[in-house]
Amino acid sequence: MSKDIYVVVEQRDGLVAKVGLELIGEATKLAADLGQKVVGVLLGDKIKEKTQSLIEYGADEVVYVEDPMLAEYVTEPYAKALAAVIKECDPEIVLFGATSIGRDLAPRVASRIHTGLTADCTKLDIDVFKANEEDPGQKLLFMTRPAFGGNIMATILCKNYRPQMATVRPGVMKRLDKDTTRKGEIREIKVEFVPSDMNVVIREVVKEKHKKSDITEAKVLVSGGRGIGSPDFFGTLKELADVLGGDISSSRANVDAGWAAKDRQVGQTGKTVRPDLYLACGISGAIQHVAGMEGSECVIAINKNDTAPIFDVADVGIVGDVKVIIPKLTDALKKYKLANE
Repeated sequence: MSKDIYVVVEQRDGLVAKVGLELIGEATKLAADLGQKVVGVLLGDKIKEKTQSLIEYGADEVVYVEDPMLAEYVTEPYAKALAAVIKECDPEIVLFGATSIGRDLAPRVASRIHTGLTADCTKLDIDVFKANEEDPGQKLLFMTRPAFGGNIMATILCKNYRPQMATVRPGVMKRLDKDTTRKGEIREIKVEFVPSDMNVVIREVVKEKHKKSDITEAKVLVSGGRGIGSPDFFGTLKELADVLGGDISSSRANVDAGWAAKDRQVGQTGKTVRPDLYLACGISGAIQHVAGMEGSECVIAINKNDTAPIFDVADVGIVGDVKVIIPKLTDALKKYKLANE
């Protein structure tokens, strides 16, 4: 009988990806509803020393597969290793991060073990599904994701096959605080690899020398919408973000117009962010955008339209022209910081 929630935790060069820890945090809530455990899954080479960190962030157990063939991510050996783990352990649910690796690996594994996969989820819940009034019902994973370009939210179930599988966007879930006193079982699963499992040859690994900033990691975001008027105003927003020690982001409208890069987009079809402070500048507050930032600790909205939906989710609302307010706010903050140095 299938049981427990397994979280596939990515690692690159031995560094555990943040999204894996976020998913462990969410899995603890789902597991409590099911009365089951959370199991972290780690694949790589010489990664045993990283397993304890998954316990400290909420996993009850960790299973890992170590092999030199898993040193760098390659689809075939990783798919073989994970499929072997699933077949041996028979989990109820398997969660992946909706990253470049997760989006490549999850569907291939789902195909091998003959189950469904819901991609790019923004919400997960455990609830009872009943086919009819006479049906006693069963607890299933309700997997919610944007559909039709983000215009509606679809909730998908996998009633007949196990495990239930989903990929989840980074930044959507909240990781637990690290607890170094936690203890849990750690065990290795052996997978026999053969040379033919490596169906590609890695000639060279080229790493970016100048790492791009990730808006999902920012503590402060200054975000621009259509109301900023032109792409040039992002320079003004960047100046404010620098004063606050943060970064800039954007609504979809500006990305579609070519004013901002796709990796700056916040929303259902962009990234989900949870900064301590989110400044929404000239953003109307369409539901697609709000879905990507409503988890922010504090939201300050600036908009000329006093009925803009963004004010419904804002902690502080300022009715006015962003082109007038932002420069004045930046100057005031600079003076304050200078006076308090």
